[in-house]
This record gives sequence, C-alpha cells and structure tokens, in this order.
Amino acid sequence: MGAFTSKEQATSVFTTLFDILLRDERFAATVRDENLSVQFFHSAPDLTVFVSADGVWIDETPSAPAISIKMSCDSADALWSGRLLMPIALATGKIRIKGSVAKVIEFVPLLQPAFDRYPAIAAEAGVGARR
Repeated sequence: MGAFTSKEQATSVFTTLFDILLRDERFAATVRDENLSVQFFHSAPDLTVFVSADGVWIDETPSAPAISIKMSCDSADALWSGRLLMPIALATGKIRIKGSVAKVIEFVPLLQPAFDRYPAIAAEAGVGARR
C-alpha cells in the first residue's frame, strides 16, 4: 500500500502544505511578483493541485501554470519528507517537470517552509502509517 490511503487524505495534506507556503511572506511575495504558478499532477491516488498567489485549487486549473510537476503521491511523500532529493528524482524520472527552467530554479528554494513542515503534517494525517 502507498503512503496515502485515499484521495481525501492526500487532498487534506497537500492543501494544508500549500496553504502554509502561501502564508510564508517570502514565498507569497515571490509567487505574486513573478506571477509564478505551479500545477502538481499526482497519481495513486490521482490528484491535481494548482498553486498560485491567489490560492490552492484541487482538481481545477484556473489558468495556465508556469510550471507543471508530475509525480506519484508516494514520490511526493518521499520528496517532501526529505527521503528523495529533487536532483535524484529528476534523474530517475520519479518526478517530471515541464516549464521554464529559470522559473523552476527560482521556485524550488522557496519551498523550504514546506519541507520543514511536511513531516508533521503527514504524521498528523496518518500518512504512511500502514507502511
């Protein structure tokens, strides 16, 4: 069984995670000022998360994203928890990114608050509890 037991569990975790990021002043200001948006396409369970300065959307795409990231929910769990490093994930095809390389380079360092908070969010939601 994967890290997430249901789409509802994944939705709750990723919504909480990106809401936290949007409350981070540095992240929110950069996303707003640079007109950055990212759409995460997750599989197993299937879930799309769109993040922009205006908020977080689940299974909706309010505008064309600057960056698209495709990965399984298991890869997302490993990435956010620090067990999978982005360069390795990209090199092995566990994560695929589409969009401006410059935007990706600009975006990734802004995610640090999510990496810091994800383990507690996931644990509280019971992610991986049945592994």
